[in-house]
Amino acid sequence: MSYPGLPNGYPPAQHQGTASMASGSAPPPPSSFADSPSNFDIFEWHPAYTSCQRYFLDHAQYDGAVQAVAALINICLPYQWPNHPILTASSTPSQASGSGAYSLPWPPRGPTGSAQRSNPTTHVSLIPFVRRLVVTGFDKVGVLHGFFGDDWRKGVGPLQECERRNYLFAAKSVGWAKVKEQYDMNPHETVPFLRPLQDVQLAEIEGAEKTWSQWLAMEDWMVGPRAPDTMDEGQRNASV
Repeated sequence: MSYPGLPNGYPPAQHQGTASMASGSAPPPPSSFADSPSNFDIFEWHPAYTSCQRYFLDHAQYDGAVQAVAALINICLPYQWPNHPILTASSTPSQASGSGAYSLPWPPRGPTGSAQRSNPTTHVSLIPFVRRLVVTGFDKVGVLHGFFGDDWRKGVGPLQECERRNYLFAAKSVGWAKVKEQYDMNPHETVPFLRPLQDVQLAEIEGAEKTWSQWLAMEDWMVGPRAPDTMDEGQRNASV
């Protein structure tokens, strides 16, 4: 099976998470955070996000299909970082020390729970990878599943939704060159190409339009008691 976004076909998927990477596209995950932050349960989301981190570090980054996509969109996987590579989600503090390309410094020593002491987890932000998949048009269901595992909808879906909207906002704010500059992470990992947002649904566009109008209102300090009358009561309360 070949993937239309890759030249010369797509490498065969092997692992559970990458078995669907060559599948067709599907609509983005349902709205959860960008439109309804007050209804977003951060404590339900976080375990799914950490599950995605563990899958990405322990399995996905060593899969040939994930490595092929990462090479094409020019982003280093954590095990490829030249300084302090992250090999697994349970890397020791000495392995994870320093400021890796996208990792936070190892947390300072202090009182922690017994589970944390026995099974520390290295923190690697997944946002740079989600951003790069979005702007190159690779934020497909199969690819996200291949990168982040079975919990990707709950753990990474809200981030994908926000980054898709951010991409729309960036395109509306400045020209192509400036947009590309925002997604060029460093001289060695520049974006090789930008694609217009893929598989866009009407509801997604309308949600972005509404939020963009709120941003323009904030630029004019039209927030809180000055919020435009066109905002519904829920938006007015949220902006106070």
